[in-house]
Amino acid sequence: MQQLLSTGACANCDLSGANLKGAHLIGADLREANLQGANLSHANLEGADLREANLAGANLTGAFVTNADMKEANLNRVDFTEATIYDANVYGASMQDMTISNADIFYTGIGVGGEGAEDVVPDWY
Repeated sequence: MQQLLSTGACANCDLSGANLKGAHLIGADLREANLQGANLSHANLEGADLREANLAGANLTGAFVTNADMKEANLNRVDFTEATIYDANVYGASMQDMTISNADIFYTGIGVGGEGAEDVVPDWY
């Protein structure tokens, strides 16, 4: 975890169960990282590379996930309550049993399992 916080890079790292609450992970390289059950509540993941990362069961309550690449990531059981998810790539990601209560989700491709991506556009747009 120290490597991630000091360099912003931790591809293939085992961060399962890590407490990264409120962490500033702008542009972080977390490709194929194991973040299963990690606490990322209120973290800033703007521009983070989370391709093929395992976030199963992670807490992203109130997180800021803008321009993040989560292509083919495991997002099963992730709690995105009150998170801001804007222009994030989740193409091919596994997204079963996610919690998205009161989340702000805009312009995020939600193609799953290789199917075509769609955009979630706010009603007021």
